[in-house]
Amino acid sequence: MKKVLIIGCGYGGVVAAWRLSAHRDKFEVTVIDKGRNFNFLPLLPDCLGRKINPAHLAYPIEKLSVSYNFNFVNEEVKAVDIEKQFVTTTLRNFNYDYLIISSGSETNFYGNEEIRKYAYKCDDAFDAARITRDVERKGFGAFIIAGGGYTGIEVATNLRVGLSRVFRKDKIIVVERAPAILGPMPAWMKDHVSENLKRLDIEVLTEAVVEKIEGRRIALSGGRSFSNAMLIWAAGVRTADFIQNLKCEKNPQGRIKVDDHLRLKENCFVIGDASYFQDQSVYLRMAVQFAIAQGNRAASNILRLAKGSSLKKFRPSDLGFLIPMANNQACGTVFGMKVKGKIAIAMHYIMSLYRAYGIKNKWGILGALIRRN
Repeated sequence: MKKVLIIGCGYGGVVAAWRLSAHRDKFEVTVIDKGRNFNFLPLLPDCLGRKINPAHLAYPIEKLSVSYNFNFVNEEVKAVDIEKQFVTTTLRNFNYDYLIISSGSETNFYGNEEIRKYAYKCDDAFDAARITRDVERKGFGAFIIAGGGYTGIEVATNLRVGLSRVFRKDKIIVVERAPAILGPMPAWMKDHVSENLKRLDIEVLTEAVVEKIEGRRIALSGGRSFSNAMLIWAAGVRTADFIQNLKCEKNPQGRIKVDDHLRLKENCFVIGDASYFQDQSVYLRMAVQFAIAQGNRAASNILRLAKGSSLKKFRPSDLGFLIPMANNQACGTVFGMKVKGKIAIAMHYIMSLYRAYGIKNKWGILGALIRRN
C-alpha cells in the first residue's frame, strides 16, 4: 500500500484526501496540519459586520477525517526533504510515496516583530473572534487597516457596518503602500470600491505605510499618529517557513512554481496558495475555486502514477471573482460579466453557504445573514 502525505487541510487538501481515500485498497492517506480546524476563510471579515459567529466558520478536521476516511496528524511541519521523501514535524518524521503540499498562506509581517506582536491578523476563526471581541470591549478610538487589497477592503467595510450598528463613528483608515488600492484589478472595480469607501466614511491613504507601533500608539508615514488605535494587518501573505526553506523556484510570496501537472517533482504536487501555476502567460491568483480544482487534479494524477498511466495537465477554468463589501456593494466578474451591488453580494453568500462544511455551520451562517440584511 502506497503512503500519501498531504500537508495542510484547506480546500485543496480536503478534496485531494477525499478523492484518494476512496481508494483505501491502494493508498494510506495522512493529512498533517498544525491547526485542529478547517477554517472557512471567505467569511472571516463578516464576523465584524454581519456578526457571524466565528465558531460557525470552523469545522473539526477530526470529523472530516472520519467522514472521508483519512488519517489526521495535528502537528506542525518543520521541514520537507524532497530527495529522501520524508516530512519532519515538531515530533517525528514521516516517509511517503506521494506528497501533496497544500499548506496555504499566512499573514506576512515582513520580519517586523513589533507589528507581529501588537497587530491583529485575520488568518482563521480564532483571529476573527479576537478582533470582534476586542473591537467591542477594549475601547479603541480608531482603526488602521494595513493593506488595500481584497482582505483589507472587506475588513474595513465590515468594521464600519459593525460599528454603525452600535452607533459608533470611529475613524477607519486603510493604509496602502502602492499608488492605488486593489493592485492589478480593473479600473472600474477600483472606482466602484473607492466611491463606496467614501460613502462609508473610510479614509484611504495610498503611498503610505505604518512606520511604528507601540501597543495602541501607531505612527504612519507623513507624520500622522494615533494614541488609541487598533492595527489590523492585511498587507500581504507568505507561505509557511518550511516552504520558504525549500531550495526550488518560488515567487516573492514563497509560492512554489510547478509544472503543467502541478508537480515540483515526479511524486510531489503543490496546490492552492502554496502553488505558483502559470496558465499561458498568467499566474493564477489565490482563490478557493483554483485550490479545489487543483486538489482534484493532483489526486487524479497520483492515481494515474500508481497505475503507470500518463498524467493529465491542469487546465484551470476561471469562474470569476468578487470583492464583497459589507453594505451590499460588492463588485466583480462572473463568467466574464461585470456584476455590482446586491446581485454580486448574493452570489458571494450563496457560494459561501454551498462551500461551508457542516449543517450546523451552514444554518448558523444563514441565520446571521438573514438577521443582518
